Amino acid sequence: MEFIYEYGLFFAQALTFVAAILVVAVSLVAIGQRQKAELHEGHIEVRDLNEKYRHIGQNIQHVVVEPEQLKAQLKAEKKEEKSKAKAAKKKRGKAAEPDEEQRKRLYVLDFDGDIKASATDNLREEISAVLPQVQPGDEVLVKVESPGGMVHSYGLAASQLQRVRDAGVPLTIAVDKVAASGGYMMACVANRIIAAPFAVLGSIGVLAQLPNFHRLLKKNDVDFELFTAGEYKRTVTMFGENTEKGREKFMEELEDTHGLFKDFVNSNRPELDIAKVATGEVWYGSRALDVGLIDELQTSDAFVQGRLQDWDVFEVKFVHKKSWQEKLGFAAEGAMEKAFLKIWQRGQSRNNY
Repeated sequence: MEFIYEYGLFFAQALTFVAAILVVAVSLVAIGQRQKAELHEGHIEVRDLNEKYRHIGQNIQHVVVEPEQLKAQLKAEKKEEKSKAKAAKKKRGKAAEPDEEQRKRLYVLDFDGDIKASATDNLREEISAVLPQVQPGDEVLVKVESPGGMVHSYGLAASQLQRVRDAGVPLTIAVDKVAASGGYMMACVANRIIAAPFAVLGSIGVLAQLPNFHRLLKKNDVDFELFTAGEYKRTVTMFGENTEKGREKFMEELEDTHGLFKDFVNSNRPELDIAKVATGEVWYGSRALDVGLIDELQTSDAFVQGRLQDWDVFEVKFVHKKSWQEKLGFAAEGAMEKAFLKIWQRGQSRNNY
């Protein structure tokens, strides 16, 4: 009996291992298909955050408020909603008064950055969807989370945010965790930057590193030949012998890129002491406030909550259409997780006897 149990456990583990390999293979195919997919294969989703938090509040009230009190409160809320609906209907029947105040809107976007700033495609679609709907007084909040990455990729992401500024729409960037290097390049475009007390900001610098295998190849009698046209087509290489002249040119290019980065930050936040903050260092939120990297200590949640009473708040997200390979990959991943869980539970159950 013991042998049968051990064999069954081994078979389940082997099956799980094969499933894991299949998941990896399917995921790689899905990634390839995703990269080939055109950008328009997706849609915009809009979520009413006022409704979301109103619903949450009602759920809590059903638990913490006395039934009679809750009944009276809900009755009053319904009466108020009917009154507002009646007023809105009446308003649609005639032209609005010139001095009549309209409820402002806050559009909330998310940017979760990786080294290639892959989320820029989504950001482009979201901004393109929001800008035509903006009315005077409306604002945009973008929650940026990124440790930085490729210069040209984050330069494009920052340019997408610049579209909001160019349209005359007040733009706030919220940093709850990190906006460093390219992430801060994006953040500095905003009219206003808010950050959590321990969010990481800054890193206004440029980094490049690569291994060099020339001595290893030479030791093993392996020749590496690189052919270029143009004196500085390749300054340093991973496999060839790097020269001092090549290193100097590479450093010159790094310094030039750093200079462009500093000029960009300085043009967007001219009050900064750029020589002090552009050293590649990072600052936590409260320290970042002291040196002028941000304008206020506040989380994105607090910012949104502060607008719910008097503003209409909408979360806007561009969602890619998932291919069948991706759907299959997610399904296989879920099945694999369940299989691992069952194996672990059986092992735990056996050990308890």
